[in-house]
Formats: sequence, C-alpha cells, structure tokens
Amino acid sequence: MIAYIKGQLTTIQDESVIVDVQGVGYEIVCANPFAFQTSLRKEILINTYHYVREDIQVLYGFKNQDEKYLFTKLISVSGIGPKGALAILAGVDIAGFVAAIEREDDKFLTSFPGVGKKTARQIILDLKGKLIHVFSIDTETEQTTEKQEDASALIKEAGEALKALGYTDREVKGIMPELKKENVSSTDEAIRKALGLLVRN
Repeated sequence: MIAYIKGQLTTIQDESVIVDVQGVGYEIVCANPFAFQTSLRKEILINTYHYVREDIQVLYGFKNQDEKYLFTKLISVSGIGPKGALAILAGVDIAGFVAAIEREDDKFLTSFPGVGKKTARQIILDLKGKLIHVFSIDTETEQTTEKQEDASALIKEAGEALKALGYTDREVKGIMPELKKENVSSTDEAIRKALGLLVRN
C-alpha cells in the first residue's frame, strides 16, 4: 500500500492534484483539491489510500490521518463507495459527524450528498461505537453541532449565489476551505466574506 506521497505539488484539478516525485507525476483524487491551493509549486506530503480493484487503481488523498481513517471506515459501509466517501469528507466536520452517528441523527447524515435515509441508517448501524475511541467527542462538540449545521447551510447557499453571479465552480471551490473558517451568521454575510476572498485570491 502507498501510505503517503511526498513531492512538489504541480497541478490542481477539479477532482485531483498531481504531485511530482523525482520526475514521476502521481495523480491523487481528493475530496477538495483546492484545499491544497496554498501549497501549489511547493513540497507537500499527502496522506493516501491506494484503492485497488480488478479493473481500477486509484490513489485517494487526504490532508491528515483523521480524514484518511474516516474514509477507510466509510467505504466499509454497505452502499458507500470511494466517491460517496469523498463527497462526505468534502464538507464534513469530523467530530460533529461522529457525534451525529452516536446520537443516531439521520437528519444530519442525510444532509451529505448521496446519503439517503437507508444509507444513513447503515452508517449508524456499522459505525456507531467504533469511532469515538479514535476521534475525541466532548459535550461542547455535541452542543455546537447544530450551529455548525446552520453555518454549513449558509455557506452552501452563498456558494450557489456566487455561481448565479457568474463565478465558476472552480473559483467557488477554491475559497470554500477559507470561508468555512469564518464565523458567519447569515447568507448575506457569507456572500460578502466570499467575495472578499475571491478578490484577494
């Protein structure tokens, strides 16, 4: 297995990045390739999962070991493949996600792309009690999950509004990691901060 790739980040694409390792370019599929924007043309280490099947070999990349571990657990759930797991990771707060599994919060889990009620129940059935020993979940985390859900909804609405204003999907995705760090309380505020980030970038 290829546990990580270390080299120069040469290219960021819509669904993947390319890292040059001594003249060999490794294409690594990521949940949000633009999260690596600040490392473009610099040396970088990306944690990887080498997915091998009879008809396909893919390197999936993650910013840290927590993301990688959650990915491996998600693809073990019946009905979730690598693409589905990446879609979840693209917008997940890991502690909040694990807390939602523990309290069997179907509504929160079905807010992720490709996760219907049946898959949400399967996630709970397969993963409840198996992640809390790896990811720390305290009382404060559970109390703030609802606020995080609200903020995620506002940011999603802001992203759609930016696209309606003519910004490309690539441009919008590029600022999402920074926008998620902002403390926004309304869609208008999220849009204003997003526009500021777009101008700065």
